[in-house]
Amino acid sequence: MTTRARERHPYLADAGVPRVIAHRGFVPAELAARGIAENTRAAFTAALAAGAGYLETDCHLTRDGEVVLAHDADLARVAGDPRDIGAVDRAELDEIFADRGGLLTLQDALQEYPEARWNIDVKSRAVAAPLGRIVARHGSRVLVTSFSDDFRRAAFEAAAGERPAILPATSPGKRALIRVLATVSIRSRRGARRALAGLDALQIPERQGRIRVLTPRLIDAAHENGVEVHIWTINDAQRMRELAAMGVDGIVTDRTDVAVAALRPESETGASQRP
Repeated sequence: MTTRARERHPYLADAGVPRVIAHRGFVPAELAARGIAENTRAAFTAALAAGAGYLETDCHLTRDGEVVLAHDADLARVAGDPRDIGAVDRAELDEIFADRGGLLTLQDALQEYPEARWNIDVKSRAVAAPLGRIVARHGSRVLVTSFSDDFRRAAFEAAAGERPAILPATSPGKRALIRVLATVSIRSRRGARRALAGLDALQIPERQGRIRVLTPRLIDAAHENGVEVHIWTINDAQRMRELAAMGVDGIVTDRTDVAVAALRPESETGASQRP
């Protein structure tokens, strides 16, 4: 079975690949100079303006139970505050990020960017269920992932409990990815089919330490089973083009501008930038 033969999840329904996936939004030098942080309203607005069709983000839970967009568990790196996000209320976070691009809750993000497609990483067990309930109504334009398959599963169970018309797309956590890689390495087509069942994309690095994760054999196995391959985090234009030539379906990048120029040259002539 090829990718074309399998009915795609609506999240991946657009035919154009490779997809440009903005990693935590986009913070060009001029925004960084103003103190704008990743995963903020300003960063995601900039990513869409630069031509990204997909927005990658991460979620944590505040002390008062709000699901907010943030990668780190604490505020040290982005705000110079050592506290964990789980120890701070949403209202105080609004103040902290007022001059850093604007805090977004997950609910805000889905409402304020109704045409955007969101790639959402579940960062903790605590955030999984509330996250799942929020994305349930937006399943056609959301992909849920996590390094933890347990966190990912908990989010999906919560989403399913809302009885949505369609569940979000998904990519595997660490354990599920290891199963995929193991079956591909021994050339087991039946094993690969089972390991890839229920997945929509493999979102992976090229390498993990000394281990090469991305291989032509993995791409072939994924495509044979209707699963896309997205690589993170690539910021070099030449490498983006090389990966596209290999058959990679998506590039997760900090440099939306570079990716659009490298992978969407038609955008320079005014054509659509949507992947």
